[in-house]
Amino acid sequence: MAKHFFCSPSPSKNVKFREASFDLLTDFLVNLNKRNKDNINSLSKCSGNFRDKRLMEYIFLITKELRLDPLAGYHAIELLQRFMVKHLTDLLATPTPQGAAADQPRSYEDAVFEKLKEKFPFIVFTCVQIASKLSLHSHIIDNNTAVRFLHSVGHDVSKQALLESELMVLKGLEYKLNATNPLSFVEILLEVLGHNEPSIPVECLHLLSQHVLQFISLQRTAIYDSLLVTTTQCVSPPREQREKFVTVTEDCMLLGVGVIAVATFVLHNRKWEQIVGELSHITGISVRSIRDFAHVTLMHIVTST
Repeated sequence: MAKHFFCSPSPSKNVKFREASFDLLTDFLVNLNKRNKDNINSLSKCSGNFRDKRLMEYIFLITKELRLDPLAGYHAIELLQRFMVKHLTDLLATPTPQGAAADQPRSYEDAVFEKLKEKFPFIVFTCVQIASKLSLHSHIIDNNTAVRFLHSVGHDVSKQALLESELMVLKGLEYKLNATNPLSFVEILLEVLGHNEPSIPVECLHLLSQHVLQFISLQRTAIYDSLLVTTTQCVSPPREQREKFVTVTEDCMLLGVGVIAVATFVLHNRKWEQIVGELSHITGISVRSIRDFAHVTLMHIVTST
Protein backbone atom coordinates (compact mmCIF):
# COMPACT_ATOMS: atom_id res chain seq x y z
CA MET A 1 0.00 0.00 0.00
CA ALA A 2 2.82 2.39 0.80
CA LYS A 3 3.96 2.39 -2.83
CA HIS A 4 0.51 3.60 -3.86
CA PHE A 5 0.95 6.65 -1.66
CA PHE A 6 -1.29 8.95 -3.68
CA CYS A 7 -4.17 6.47 -3.90
CA SER A 8 -7.05 7.84 -1.90
CA PRO A 9 -7.65 6.45 1.60
CA SER A 10 -11.20 5.77 2.72
CA PRO A 11 -13.57 8.68 2.04
CA SER A 12 -13.03 11.30 4.71
CA LYS A 13 -15.65 13.24 6.50
CA ASN A 14 -16.24 16.75 5.20
CA VAL A 15 -14.26 18.64 7.83
CA LYS A 16 -15.24 22.30 8.08
CA PHE A 17 -12.43 24.52 9.24
CA ARG A 18 -12.49 28.06 10.70
CA GLU A 19 -15.79 27.54 12.55
CA ALA A 20 -14.54 26.79 16.09
CA SER A 21 -14.17 29.67 18.54
CA PHE A 22 -10.81 30.73 19.99
CA ASP A 23 -11.78 29.48 23.47
CA LEU A 24 -12.83 26.09 22.12
CA LEU A 25 -9.64 25.72 20.10
CA THR A 26 -7.58 26.64 23.15
CA ASP A 27 -9.33 23.97 25.22
CA PHE A 28 -8.82 21.38 22.46
CA LEU A 29 -5.13 22.17 22.17
CA VAL A 30 -4.49 22.17 25.92
CA ASN A 31 -6.32 18.86 26.30
CA LEU A 32 -4.50 17.33 23.33
CA ASN A 33 -1.12 18.42 24.69
CA LYS A 34 -1.90 17.05 28.16
CA ARG A 35 -3.03 13.68 26.81
CA ASN A 36 0.04 13.44 24.61
CA LYS A 37 2.37 14.14 27.54
CA ASP A 38 0.50 11.70 29.80
CA ASN A 39 0.79 9.02 27.14
CA ILE A 40 4.53 9.61 26.70
CA ASN A 41 5.10 9.55 30.46
CA SER A 42 3.30 6.20 30.87
CA LEU A 43 4.82 4.21 27.99
CA SER A 44 5.29 0.48 28.43
CA LYS A 45 8.12 -1.63 27.04
CA CYS A 46 5.68 -2.93 24.43
CA SER A 47 4.70 0.51 23.11
CA GLY A 48 4.33 0.43 19.34
CA ASN A 49 4.67 -3.35 19.02
CA PHE A 50 1.25 -3.67 17.42
CA ARG A 51 1.80 -0.95 14.85
CA ASP A 52 3.36 -3.43 12.48
CA LYS A 53 3.22 -2.36 8.81
CA ARG A 54 1.20 -5.36 7.62
CA LEU A 55 -1.22 -5.09 10.52
CA MET A 56 -1.83 -1.38 9.94
CA GLU A 57 -2.25 -1.98 6.22
CA TYR A 58 -4.83 -4.68 7.02
CA ILE A 59 -6.79 -2.23 9.19
CA PHE A 60 -6.61 0.52 6.55
CA LEU A 61 -7.92 -1.92 3.94
CA ILE A 62 -10.82 -2.91 6.20
CA THR A 63 -11.80 0.73 6.75
CA LYS A 64 -11.56 1.39 3.00
CA GLU A 65 -13.62 -1.67 2.09
CA LEU A 66 -16.32 -0.81 4.63
CA ARG A 67 -16.22 2.90 3.69
CA LEU A 68 -15.33 4.06 7.16
CA ASP A 69 -13.80 7.41 7.95
CA PRO A 70 -9.97 7.19 8.21
CA LEU A 71 -10.33 8.39 11.81
CA ALA A 72 -11.93 5.04 12.70
CA GLY A 73 -8.92 3.16 11.33
CA TYR A 74 -6.41 5.13 13.37
CA HIS A 75 -8.60 4.82 16.46
CA ALA A 76 -8.80 1.04 15.93
CA ILE A 77 -5.00 0.83 15.77
CA GLU A 78 -4.67 2.60 19.12
CA LEU A 79 -7.36 0.43 20.72
CA LEU A 80 -5.64 -2.71 19.42
CA GLN A 81 -2.26 -1.59 20.76
CA ARG A 82 -3.63 -0.90 24.23
CA PHE A 83 -5.77 -4.05 24.38
CA MET A 84 -3.11 -6.48 23.17
CA VAL A 85 -0.46 -5.22 25.60
CA LYS A 86 -2.91 -5.57 28.51
CA HIS A 87 -4.31 -8.91 27.28
CA LEU A 88 -0.91 -10.53 26.74
CA THR A 89 0.38 -9.22 30.06
CA ASP A 90 -2.61 -10.77 31.85
CA LEU A 91 -2.33 -14.08 29.99
CA LEU A 92 1.39 -14.52 30.57
CA ALA A 93 1.11 -13.46 34.23
CA THR A 94 -1.36 -16.28 34.86
CA PRO A 95 0.30 -19.11 36.84
CA THR A 96 1.20 -22.16 34.75
CA PRO A 97 -1.59 -24.74 35.13
CA GLN A 98 -0.84 -27.79 37.27
CA GLY A 99 0.29 -30.71 35.20
CA ALA A 100 2.30 -28.62 32.76
CA ALA A 101 5.62 -30.26 31.90
CA ALA A 102 8.29 -28.99 34.26
CA ASP A 103 11.02 -29.69 31.71
CA GLN A 104 9.26 -27.52 29.09
CA PRO A 105 8.96 -24.07 30.70
CA ARG A 106 7.91 -22.44 27.43
CA SER A 107 5.15 -24.93 26.64
CA TYR A 108 2.51 -22.83 28.40
CA GLU A 109 3.65 -19.64 26.66
CA ASP A 110 3.56 -21.41 23.31
CA ALA A 111 0.04 -22.65 24.01
CA VAL A 112 -1.07 -19.11 24.92
CA PHE A 113 0.30 -17.67 21.69
CA GLU A 114 -1.13 -20.50 19.60
CA LYS A 115 -4.60 -19.97 21.03
CA LEU A 116 -4.31 -16.19 20.61
CA LYS A 117 -3.24 -16.68 16.99
CA GLU A 118 -6.65 -18.18 16.21
CA LYS A 119 -8.52 -15.26 17.79
CA PHE A 120 -6.31 -12.45 16.55
CA PRO A 121 -8.09 -11.68 13.24
CA PHE A 122 -11.37 -11.31 15.15
CA ILE A 123 -9.73 -9.10 17.80
CA VAL A 124 -8.41 -6.82 15.07
CA PHE A 125 -11.82 -6.62 13.40
CA THR A 126 -13.51 -6.04 16.77
CA CYS A 127 -11.28 -3.00 17.38
CA VAL A 128 -12.34 -1.61 13.98
CA GLN A 129 -15.99 -2.32 14.79
CA ILE A 130 -15.76 -0.55 18.17
CA ALA A 131 -13.95 2.40 16.56
CA SER A 132 -16.73 2.72 13.98
CA LYS A 133 -19.26 3.09 16.79
CA LEU A 134 -17.23 5.90 18.35
CA SER A 135 -17.01 8.01 15.19
CA LEU A 136 -19.86 10.38 14.42
CA HIS A 137 -18.93 10.35 10.74
CA SER A 138 -18.51 6.61 10.10
CA HIS A 139 -20.99 3.96 9.16
CA ILE A 140 -21.46 1.78 12.22
CA ILE A 141 -20.47 -1.83 11.52
CA ASP A 142 -23.39 -3.88 12.81
CA ASN A 143 -23.04 -7.63 13.37
CA ASN A 144 -24.77 -8.53 10.10
CA THR A 145 -22.24 -6.47 8.14
CA ALA A 146 -19.41 -7.87 10.26
CA VAL A 147 -20.37 -11.50 9.64
CA ARG A 148 -20.75 -10.92 5.89
CA PHE A 149 -17.40 -9.18 5.65
CA LEU A 150 -15.52 -11.80 7.65
CA HIS A 151 -17.12 -14.59 5.62
CA SER A 152 -16.02 -12.82 2.42
CA VAL A 153 -12.37 -12.93 3.54
CA GLY A 154 -12.50 -16.57 4.63
CA HIS A 155 -13.32 -16.36 8.35
CA ASP A 156 -16.26 -18.44 9.54
CA VAL A 157 -17.67 -16.66 12.58
CA SER A 158 -21.05 -16.32 14.30
CA LYS A 159 -22.74 -13.22 15.67
CA GLN A 160 -22.40 -14.67 19.16
CA ALA A 161 -18.65 -15.06 18.73
CA LEU A 162 -18.40 -11.43 17.59
CA LEU A 163 -20.36 -10.26 20.63
CA GLU A 164 -18.07 -12.24 22.92
CA SER A 165 -15.00 -10.77 21.19
CA GLU A 166 -16.36 -7.24 21.57
CA LEU A 167 -17.09 -7.78 25.25
CA MET A 168 -13.61 -9.22 25.80
CA VAL A 169 -11.96 -6.17 24.20
CA LEU A 170 -14.18 -3.71 26.07
CA LYS A 171 -13.41 -5.39 29.40
CA GLY A 172 -9.70 -5.55 28.56
CA LEU A 173 -9.73 -1.81 27.89
CA GLU A 174 -11.77 -1.28 31.06
CA TYR A 175 -14.26 0.56 28.81
CA LYS A 176 -11.74 3.39 28.39
CA LEU A 177 -12.08 3.95 24.65
CA ASN A 178 -10.95 7.55 24.23
CA ALA A 179 -7.46 6.74 22.94
CA THR A 180 -5.17 9.40 21.46
CA ASN A 181 -5.43 9.38 17.70
CA PRO A 182 -2.76 10.83 15.34
CA LEU A 183 -5.32 11.99 12.76
CA SER A 184 -7.13 13.98 15.47
CA PHE A 185 -3.85 15.78 16.22
CA VAL A 186 -3.42 16.66 12.55
CA GLU A 187 -6.97 17.98 12.18
CA ILE A 188 -6.92 20.07 15.35
CA LEU A 189 -3.52 21.54 14.48
CA LEU A 190 -4.86 22.45 11.02
CA GLU A 191 -7.87 24.08 12.66
CA VAL A 192 -5.60 26.17 14.90
CA LEU A 193 -3.42 27.08 11.90
CA GLY A 194 -6.45 28.25 9.95
CA HIS A 195 -7.63 30.36 12.89
CA ASN A 196 -4.23 31.97 13.49
CA GLU A 197 -3.50 32.67 9.85
CA PRO A 198 -6.55 32.76 7.52
CA SER A 199 -4.32 32.84 4.41
CA ILE A 200 -3.09 29.28 5.06
CA PRO A 201 -5.04 26.86 2.79
CA VAL A 202 -5.84 24.31 5.49
CA GLU A 203 -8.66 22.73 3.46
CA CYS A 204 -6.19 21.70 0.74
CA LEU A 205 -3.60 20.61 3.28
CA HIS A 206 -6.14 18.39 5.04
CA LEU A 207 -6.58 15.86 2.22
CA LEU A 208 -2.86 15.55 1.47
CA SER A 209 -2.12 15.31 5.20
CA GLN A 210 -4.24 12.15 5.33
CA HIS A 211 -2.10 10.60 2.59
CA VAL A 212 1.10 11.68 4.34
CA LEU A 213 -0.05 10.26 7.68
CA GLN A 214 -0.96 6.95 6.05
CA PHE A 215 2.44 6.80 4.36
CA ILE A 216 4.28 7.50 7.63
CA SER A 217 2.17 4.90 9.44
CA LEU A 218 3.03 2.22 6.89
CA GLN A 219 6.72 3.19 6.72
CA ARG A 220 6.90 3.85 10.44
CA THR A 221 9.97 1.73 11.27
CA ALA A 222 12.09 2.96 8.36
CA ILE A 223 11.20 6.63 8.88
CA TYR A 224 11.83 6.66 12.62
CA ASP A 225 15.08 4.71 12.19
CA SER A 226 16.26 7.40 9.77
CA LEU A 227 15.12 10.13 12.16
CA LEU A 228 17.07 8.48 15.00
CA VAL A 229 20.22 8.46 12.86
CA THR A 230 19.65 12.12 11.92
CA THR A 231 19.04 13.14 15.52
CA THR A 232 21.97 11.28 17.05
CA GLN A 233 24.35 11.75 14.08
CA CYS A 234 25.22 8.08 14.59
CA VAL A 235 24.78 5.45 11.87
CA SER A 236 24.34 2.65 14.42
CA PRO A 237 22.86 4.17 17.59
CA PRO A 238 23.39 2.04 20.71
CA ARG A 239 20.54 0.25 22.44
CA GLU A 240 20.25 2.88 25.18
CA GLN A 241 19.59 5.62 22.63
CA ARG A 242 17.05 3.46 20.82
CA GLU A 243 15.18 2.83 24.06
CA LYS A 244 15.10 6.54 24.91
CA PHE A 245 13.92 7.32 21.37
CA VAL A 246 10.60 5.54 22.05
CA THR A 247 9.33 8.81 23.52
CA VAL A 248 9.84 10.35 20.06
CA THR A 249 8.17 7.51 18.13
CA GLU A 250 5.12 7.77 20.41
CA ASP A 251 4.87 11.58 20.30
CA CYS A 252 1.62 12.30 18.43
CA MET A 253 2.18 16.06 18.55
CA LEU A 254 5.50 15.72 16.73
CA LEU A 255 3.87 13.37 14.24
CA GLY A 256 1.04 15.85 13.68
CA VAL A 257 3.29 18.83 12.95
CA GLY A 258 5.56 16.66 10.82
CA VAL A 259 2.65 15.49 8.68
CA ILE A 260 1.44 19.06 8.07
CA ALA A 261 4.98 20.25 7.31
CA VAL A 262 5.40 17.55 4.65
CA ALA A 263 2.01 18.35 3.09
CA THR A 264 2.94 22.04 3.03
CA PHE A 265 6.26 21.35 1.33
CA VAL A 266 4.49 19.39 -1.42
CA LEU A 267 1.52 21.72 -1.97
CA HIS A 268 2.59 25.21 -0.90
CA ASN A 269 6.35 25.38 -0.79
CA ARG A 270 6.35 29.19 -0.64
CA LYS A 271 4.49 29.05 2.69
CA TRP A 272 6.84 26.41 4.12
CA GLU A 273 8.84 28.70 6.42
CA GLN A 274 5.72 30.52 7.60
CA ILE A 275 3.77 27.36 8.43
CA VAL A 276 6.68 25.56 10.09
CA GLY A 277 7.25 28.64 12.25
CA GLU A 278 3.57 28.79 13.15
CA LEU A 279 3.50 25.06 14.01
CA SER A 280 6.53 25.57 16.27
CA HIS A 281 4.79 28.52 17.97
CA ILE A 282 1.57 26.53 18.52
CA THR A 283 3.16 23.36 19.91
CA GLY A 284 6.48 24.45 21.39
CA ILE A 285 8.29 21.91 19.19
CA SER A 286 11.49 23.39 17.76
CA VAL A 287 11.68 24.40 14.12
CA ARG A 288 14.71 22.13 13.76
CA SER A 289 12.79 19.09 15.00
CA ILE A 290 9.95 19.78 12.57
CA ARG A 291 12.43 20.27 9.72
CA ASP A 292 14.26 17.03 10.53
CA PHE A 293 11.03 15.05 10.64
CA ALA A 294 9.79 16.53 7.35
CA HIS A 295 13.15 16.05 5.63
CA VAL A 296 13.39 12.36 6.59
CA THR A 297 9.79 11.70 5.52
CA LEU A 298 10.22 13.45 2.19
CA MET A 299 13.36 11.44 1.47
CA HIS A 300 11.43 8.21 2.05
CA ILE A 301 8.55 9.39 -0.14
CA VAL A 302 10.92 10.19 -3.00
CA THR A 303 12.70 6.86 -2.59
CA SER A 304 9.49 4.79 -2.51
CA THR A 305 7.86 6.51 -5.47
